[in-house]
Amino acid sequence: MTVVDPGLPATEPLREDIRLLGGILGSVVRDHEGEEIFDLVEQARVESFRVRRSEIDRGELARLFDGIDITRAIPVIRAFSHFSLLANLAEDIHRERRRAVHVRAGEPPQDSSLASTYSKLDAARLDAATVEDLLRDALVSPVITAHPTETRRRTVSEIQSRITDLMRFRERTELDDTEIAETDAKIERQILALWQTALIRLSRLRIQDEIEVGLRYYDMSLFDVIPRINTELRAALRSRWPDADLLTQPMLRPGSWIGGDRDGNPFVTGEIVHRATNRAAQVAFTRYLADLVGLEHELSMSARLIDVDADLQALADASKDESAFRADEPFRRAVRGIRGRLSATARRMLDVVPDNTLDSPELEPYGAPQEMLDDLDLLDRSLRRTANGVIADDRLATLRQALETFGFHLSGLDMRQNSEIHEQVVAELLAWADVHADYASLSEDERVAILSAELETRRPLIGPRAEFSEQTAKELAIVESAADAVRTFGGGAVPNYIISMCTSVSDMLEAAVLLKEAGILDPGDAETGPSSPVGVVPLFETIDDLQQGAATLTATLSIPVYRALVTSRGDNQEVMLGYSDSNKDGGYLAANWALYRAELDLVEAARAAGIRLRLFHGRGGTVGRGGGPSYDAILAQPTGAVTGSLRITEQGEVIAAKYAEPRLARRNLETLLAATIESTLLDVEGLGDDAEPAYALLDDLAARAQAAYGALVHETPGFVEYFRMSTPVAEIGELNIGSRPASRKPTNSVYDLRAIPWVMSWSQSRVMLPGWYGVGTAFEDWVGGDADKLATLTHLYRRWPFFRTVLSNMAQVMAKSDLGLAARYSELVPDEQLRKTVFDMISTEHAKTVSMYLKITGHDGLLDDNPALARSVFNRFPYLEPLNHLQVELLAQLRAGDDREQVKRGILLTMNGLATALRNSG
Repeated sequence: MTVVDPGLPATEPLREDIRLLGGILGSVVRDHEGEEIFDLVEQARVESFRVRRSEIDRGELARLFDGIDITRAIPVIRAFSHFSLLANLAEDIHRERRRAVHVRAGEPPQDSSLASTYSKLDAARLDAATVEDLLRDALVSPVITAHPTETRRRTVSEIQSRITDLMRFRERTELDDTEIAETDAKIERQILALWQTALIRLSRLRIQDEIEVGLRYYDMSLFDVIPRINTELRAALRSRWPDADLLTQPMLRPGSWIGGDRDGNPFVTGEIVHRATNRAAQVAFTRYLADLVGLEHELSMSARLIDVDADLQALADASKDESAFRADEPFRRAVRGIRGRLSATARRMLDVVPDNTLDSPELEPYGAPQEMLDDLDLLDRSLRRTANGVIADDRLATLRQALETFGFHLSGLDMRQNSEIHEQVVAELLAWADVHADYASLSEDERVAILSAELETRRPLIGPRAEFSEQTAKELAIVESAADAVRTFGGGAVPNYIISMCTSVSDMLEAAVLLKEAGILDPGDAETGPSSPVGVVPLFETIDDLQQGAATLTATLSIPVYRALVTSRGDNQEVMLGYSDSNKDGGYLAANWALYRAELDLVEAARAAGIRLRLFHGRGGTVGRGGGPSYDAILAQPTGAVTGSLRITEQGEVIAAKYAEPRLARRNLETLLAATIESTLLDVEGLGDDAEPAYALLDDLAARAQAAYGALVHETPGFVEYFRMSTPVAEIGELNIGSRPASRKPTNSVYDLRAIPWVMSWSQSRVMLPGWYGVGTAFEDWVGGDADKLATLTHLYRRWPFFRTVLSNMAQVMAKSDLGLAARYSELVPDEQLRKTVFDMISTEHAKTVSMYLKITGHDGLLDDNPALARSVFNRFPYLEPLNHLQVELLAQLRAGDDREQVKRGILLTMNGLATALRNSG
């Protein structure tokens, strides 16, 4: 069989880049590991391509590594892992190249760009009142989480960034042969440094480290990109609807879970919450102070040469700057005063005072970011009055934009805890205060009555001599630390309190009581009513909870004190939807449909209650955890589910893939904004009067898919053993990629296993089961050979964004699966009958699913609608093959008793390499 590269002419520059980088890497391997290792790497590479061309059996390649000594295996693993990283780099550059080609050709803006969105808005001719109403309280918030299957170390990221810059320079600059050689030598030095840098950490990441990992993306891209996009977006929308009061706050505002998410993570403490919020603020202050130093250097205008208005003169005089050298430089004196006040603010707020502060004790700290913004706005007006607008539009504009977006807190830290823990803590508080001795024994109605009463009084449950269990004391310290952050940096520092596994009204009210005890929620009085800068956010995760989510929200809003609290927050209520647990619970199709149905129900519940709903999507990097192209996913939401607002988690290696450098960050952030605006202002669902029949059909299909999935995962005897033996799930616990334990509880149950190791294990073994299993059976059983039913599914695929996106994402993940390699992993299962039973079920379902996908879509291949991914799979997947074979071999050695540290490290290196190559493995 001849395998042809899809889009060969378009990909030739990419292939040239890969050949260049691969050739340099090969030279480094030969020079530093010797001819024998180089020859083994080269032989494995050649044989992998022969496997793809069906010239040899896969077993021949596997035998190349039979019984391989770990000292020979590790450099081979590292070589293919490094190649995957360099291939990622080349692909990112090639995407930039293709976009530039489209722009130069004068083609219309590509979908998912803001330019394309503006064109669609212009064509829709929307009235100003409608736009103003729909974009009221608009917010798009990518939330960085501490779930990193992001295994890349900072040093590796920095080297990769330097190589990227050199490759761009090499392509975009006219160089002679000598200059090309010099540039290639620089690239070689960076690849050599990469080769001699350890890919994995010797110790597990602490939460303190994860906080720093999350914050590094602000220096890498976010601090520059986000404020600029916010400014451009506001200007673009206001120019179209000048009479509308649009985007009074920046629309794009990032968030974080790192240091605030303690669901199943025992290492989150009050001290960690303090560190997370304080370090975030320190990053913001550091940038502001550096920009102010830059402004002092730049704004050298002399009062002898320009007219100085009274406001500027007053601000300059307020600086108390008596330097004779700056006596006639009012802008410099004013900026120095602003820096002095910000320095005083930093000393009052921060644990560590950044560089570039001034010692000006006579200057008062700023009370809020708006005070500093007022001073900067004054500078802006004064510059424009003196015909210096071009200067005002540079560094000063950047600083003003950043301060408006990030404030003093930088990003909002969400708090999250499991409802079971809340129940236990509140029960202990109520018992200590003699409100009720046995809260756990109460019915739901009795609990709600007690909790409502507590929320209506300022009388605390906690006294100065109270003594509590270790768990309760720890939880109280965490919430008190959040309260301290709110008092110090403002409400934006901790905007939300999320309740995992929320199933009832009491689950929501318990969290509110904890906020009240910390002084965050004020019950108010008869005239003012309750208020809280921190919102209470239910998280509906399992399929059952998703199905009951709207009822839970409606019941909670029927409680007067809670409804009054929502009123005080502008009638805004956020709800989080969990993609990971619902998928693990019921499989891919059932979970996706449960989420869609939940959104429909929540939209209706919000409409009936007269509130504004904001949905927070807890999506992972993989399709099995809700991942996939963000633009398509957002447009696939039901009508009314995106009302100008969207929050979405960013997880795993996807974070680096999206935000590691400014160009990537801008493109991905534009995607989130474009999809949110289009979903809010335009009709994108497209079902019209056919919606209800389509929904009924998906109810049927989802039930069939869930039954097929459950028959394997929950009902097949020995399935958990098969999973543990045929995947590296046990070894994933040793990969030092995060502070969080792999399971919520010490158990062998699939239900208690965290979604990341569940999905990552199936990804490593190339089964990708969470992203497709059960779908083929559902389609095949429902169609039953009826051509009209098949035509119905084809019609929905073409007309309905949700259905099309579900199938497209599924196809993408199946294209990354490889049952030939999965069969090798199944050989690790000692029980031959169990191995045959489970793998036969997987193989049969896989074949059904591929077949039904092709019949429904009319495509010839899984990636016909995604040529970019098709090219990526074609170019890189032969390089994954040796990593999978080596992983299987080393797992067998480890499980046979060779528990040397090098063997374990070799396995972890294969995980790292595969996660890098697959780009969305967990």
